Amino acid sequence: MTVFTLPDLGEGLQEAEIVAWHVSQGDHVMTDQPLLSVETDKAVVEVPSPNSGTVKQIIAQEGEVIAIGAPLIDIVTGTADDKGAIVGELAQHTLTASTANKPDAGGTAPAPSTAKATPAVRQLAREKGIDLASVTGSGPRGTILSSDILAAETGSGSGQPLRGVRRSMALAMARSRDSVVPATVTDRADIHSWSANEDPTLRLVQALAVACRAEPALNAWFDGQERQVHTHVDLAIAVDTPGGLFTPVLRAVHTRSNLSTRIADLKAAVAARTIAPEALRGATITLSNFGMLGGAFAQLVVTPPQVAILGAGRIEEACVAQDGQTVVRRVLPLSLTFDHRVVTGAEAARFLCAARTDLERPSQAARD
Repeated sequence: MTVFTLPDLGEGLQEAEIVAWHVSQGDHVMTDQPLLSVETDKAVVEVPSPNSGTVKQIIAQEGEVIAIGAPLIDIVTGTADDKGAIVGELAQHTLTASTANKPDAGGTAPAPSTAKATPAVRQLAREKGIDLASVTGSGPRGTILSSDILAAETGSGSGQPLRGVRRSMALAMARSRDSVVPATVTDRADIHSWSANEDPTLRLVQALAVACRAEPALNAWFDGQERQVHTHVDLAIAVDTPGGLFTPVLRAVHTRSNLSTRIADLKAAVAARTIAPEALRGATITLSNFGMLGGAFAQLVVTPPQVAILGAGRIEEACVAQDGQTVVRRVLPLSLTFDHRVVTGAEAARFLCAARTDLERPSQAARD
């Protein structure tokens, strides 16, 4: 018998949350077959079986946060009859006719379920009296997790611990609070010359790349002792989801190559929860276009080891002075929060000025 432990997931990670098991006790598994999915650093990854055998016992349960090296599962190694299919596949599952037609306690046959969920999650839903059809899954490709069932449970009056993306966000915010000395400068860009179909996110990405070239001090990492200024721009873009905040990384923004397509691909991967772990790491600076939801200015949160984040507020019309006259112009509020331990106020001001100047270029000056 082999006790399989949570393997090293790389990037210095010390723990992970179990999202879903793809096997059950008594199942025969093959080497490299996915055993379970775990979530770490906001990405869901599959953990394969190290060898073939029969599942004797599942030790760690869905929703648990366990440390690297902690026991996951007992597998009795050796030969066994292959069942002819991958165990626990999370494809859309419809209840069998015998199960679907079985009356419930009230004598009514339940409708077939097409929700994506493992047998353990379905059992939990039955125990809690939760209709799977009413639950929105937060797992990969909409898979319903045990945490989704617990969140949907009503009448308990008790809170639930943070899980998954929200737990990762809470830890990241706490690290920032404990180390960064934040300061914020604001400005407004006159974007009256933009065309009606201008993509604000694309223009912001391009402007941020220009600003990093003009003032590299903000495109840097600082670990509390050493500063590393980058010549490349790997931009984290804040993406809001029902499950929490994601920050996928748009690589090599400074090359300005095919940016609009790559931005759309990243957002689609986040929405489908198929984003790879490496696509969430290694950013040199962050952009938050929070104005799409509301708000004008903000003091944002810098995520170490980064030293800066640029935020864009709600585009609005404002009265401004032009040639001694009051005119109405479309303006874009900008907020730049930086780590004042390593970035000076003058460096931040130059960065923000460069970004504003690029944003104020007319539409034909923007190039993807």
